[in-house]
Amino acid sequence: MSLPENTTVLIVGAGPAGLTAALSLVHYGCHDFVIVDAVGEGLNASRAITIHCATVEALASIDAADGLLSHAIKGKGIRITSRTSQIFDAKFDSLKKHSAHPYTLYIPQNVTELVLGQKLQSLGVQVQRPHRVVGMKQNEKDSRITDVSFEDGQVIRARYIIGADGARSIIRTIAGIGFCDPEGPHLPNNVLAQMVSADVTFEPEPVGPVTLEGHLNGTVFSGNFFFLVPFGKRFNTELTRDGKPTTKSIFRVGCAVPAKNGEPPHAPPKEYIQNLIDTYGPACITSDPSLNPKPVKVDQLVWSTRFRTHSAIADRTFTRLGAAIFLVGDAAHIHSPAGGQGMNLAIRDAIFLAEAVTKHIQASAEDPDVDDTILQEFAEARHARALEIIGFTKTLLKLASLTYDSYAWWMPFSWASIRDLVLRILGGYDFVQSKVAWGLSGLGRRIDVKVSNIPELYMYGTIMRCGTPIILISPTNRLVYLLLLEIEDYAAT
Repeated sequence: MSLPENTTVLIVGAGPAGLTAALSLVHYGCHDFVIVDAVGEGLNASRAITIHCATVEALASIDAADGLLSHAIKGKGIRITSRTSQIFDAKFDSLKKHSAHPYTLYIPQNVTELVLGQKLQSLGVQVQRPHRVVGMKQNEKDSRITDVSFEDGQVIRARYIIGADGARSIIRTIAGIGFCDPEGPHLPNNVLAQMVSADVTFEPEPVGPVTLEGHLNGTVFSGNFFFLVPFGKRFNTELTRDGKPTTKSIFRVGCAVPAKNGEPPHAPPKEYIQNLIDTYGPACITSDPSLNPKPVKVDQLVWSTRFRTHSAIADRTFTRLGAAIFLVGDAAHIHSPAGGQGMNLAIRDAIFLAEAVTKHIQASAEDPDVDDTILQEFAEARHARALEIIGFTKTLLKLASLTYDSYAWWMPFSWASIRDLVLRILGGYDFVQSKVAWGLSGLGRRIDVKVSNIPELYMYGTIMRCGTPIILISPTNRLVYLLLLEIEDYAAT
């Protein structure tokens, strides 16, 4: 399909960030834009599954939430367990007093993209596929325009370019923007640096609290973690579109793979997934009769992938190469999936960027020489937010990687057992559950929690802030006890 020769805004990438940017532009009155993607429709994988409360509110603000609300599972909470028992449960119903959307949505990313794409089509906008960007250069006649060239030889001249083209962003590469871990390029290897995720069915279907729709279940194991999200039959059509249909309930499973186990296969087979479940998963979904009186096995492997949990952030998310060039989503920052923040940050980036771009377009119409203050302020704010999220997810990963090995022969306890004990005790308090739900929701700086108001129960060790929660660390700074309360709640950003 031929592309227009000129556009005000070019969006490169039609994942959640790119689609949301397009919807947000329409909402704010900008209709002169083109959105392109390098792959054919429906070829993106399932990947992310979590849309938090603040993101639902942001989508609702641009009239883009209804389709997702009708498709998704409205999550009741996040549960942390050992392989055989519950440790902690954060329920979302406490958010009712703060939001019209007191839940997290559980919905596979490919379904999210399908729903957002349909919404965009209903507004008269079509994603142009497949069109792969191969070059960018400043226009010879207008210093505020960039000529963007595509693999098929076509060229678009654009005044604003939004790079929403993923972690291997060609827009970022051509613009010469660096991309590395904010703590530096040479960090010690994380013991949980690689993960596997899959959508599976079981035979027979498992039973137990963690198999019921409405919760994301995280199972902690010595030095590792495993997560399970029951989808029921909600997404069977979308998840099996290119494979063998199923009438059984589908479960999303994910597991960190310790470095000592070697590198997982590119698309892990059923046997590999089964072994991870039997080694690290909750007892009720294993095939081990010593753990599960009613053993179950993986029946159908619907989809699987591997990925790394490393973090990286672009040196800057706004630059000029003639046109104003922005990076959003994975093109701007990546981090571990702990806390389910990645797609949420990407969607909110895109919504706020579209508003900033529209304001700049309007200002430019009144004054062609307007400076980039609006755009720069946006970029700096979102970059700072991404750094906070990266720190938050790194801390969650460290907590998950604690082991049950004794600290020393003269101190017969482990950091992981203390973590579990503290979670079990504090999980009995409603206000603690509420604070965890609030922190995960991202709902905002609506309550200023002072250190002096934190009960004495928390006033041992050193209090540090990292991302949304506070972390309690022992006086020796060797043990992260818990992520529970916020010193300062975050805006829906």
